[in-house]
Amino acid sequence: MNNNQRANEIAIKQFRKELSAMLEDIRDIDIKCLNKAVNEGVKVAKQLTNVSEGGNIVDFTTRDGVHVNFTTKTTRVGGFMRKSWRSAPAVKSKSGGVTKSIVNNADYSSYVNYGHRIVQSGVTKGFVKGQFMLEKAINKVDKVLVSEFNKEVERVNREHDK
Repeated sequence: MNNNQRANEIAIKQFRKELSAMLEDIRDIDIKCLNKAVNEGVKVAKQLTNVSEGGNIVDFTTRDGVHVNFTTKTTRVGGFMRKSWRSAPAVKSKSGGVTKSIVNNADYSSYVNYGHRIVQSGVTKGFVKGQFMLEKAINKVDKVLVSEFNKEVERVNREHDK
């Protein structure tokens, strides 16, 4: 074996060692970035979720523009939906991707998010527009995910002098 061949073998072993270390750093980037981004999305969803001031007065305007105001027997207490925003654990798929969800276990959260009809005695009296806090949170996740991923790739490149 000559000197060139020996030098090449050493260089190839060193390259494989560096590449293996870099790959190990890259493996967890997707989960790390996704966790950061989704956590920011949960914060946005919580911030955008209105909290009822409580009370038993119902006040709204129908589609026809009629103002309706009445008092219920039950007093409402607010804050449950805001507290119910969570992120599900990150899950690796068989194809190698990672997914993570923003969830809300308040049974009425979809009605607040997407909007709903107001029905009284079987007749639709009006419509409450959706607040779309989930969609706004997802938009935030998208922006943070790109930013965090770029930061992590730059970090790994700096660590491995690339």
